[in-house]
Amino acid sequence: MTKTLSPSVSGQRSSSGLEGSSEEEFHSFSAEEAQAWRQNQPKFSVWWVLVAQLLTALVLATAVFLWFDQRSMFVSVLYGAISVVVPAALFARGLRSPAASVNAFMAALSFAVWQGVKMALTVLLLVLAPRLIEDLSWPALLAGLIVTLKVYWLALIWGKSPAKPDPSTTI
Repeated sequence: MTKTLSPSVSGQRSSSGLEGSSEEEFHSFSAEEAQAWRQNQPKFSVWWVLVAQLLTALVLATAVFLWFDQRSMFVSVLYGAISVVVPAALFARGLRSPAASVNAFMAALSFAVWQGVKMALTVLLLVLAPRLIEDLSWPALLAGLIVTLKVYWLALIWGKSPAKPDPSTTI
């Protein structure tokens, strides 16, 4: 069983007693503390992020189509988004394989392999874009790609749990 270490909550100084000391006292989590820590962590699905990326791409593509009234720009924006979402979905699916959860080494190896697959597929989709899309608009494709990538940051912001007040400072 793996033990997780956390800073001591006792508020005491390190054993050396020096005020400038960077040492901190650590203790192992009990089963109850570990369970409480897990419950306090934000939970959101990778699949939710992919859906958010697709919805963002559809909104952007629709806005581009309504603003410029060009079908080729609409398709270019969607293709840019697909160049992000499809490889990310394959990456997420690959990380959920049973081989990825055998041990820490296999998890790291699986992550590296699937990240490489994701990058290679993204590059391949971008290289194939001029052959697959008639009247390709590179600025629109890159806008779709970049905006879709930025949804990751929004997911990180939305995924944070609300800050809980410190019980020692509340009345």
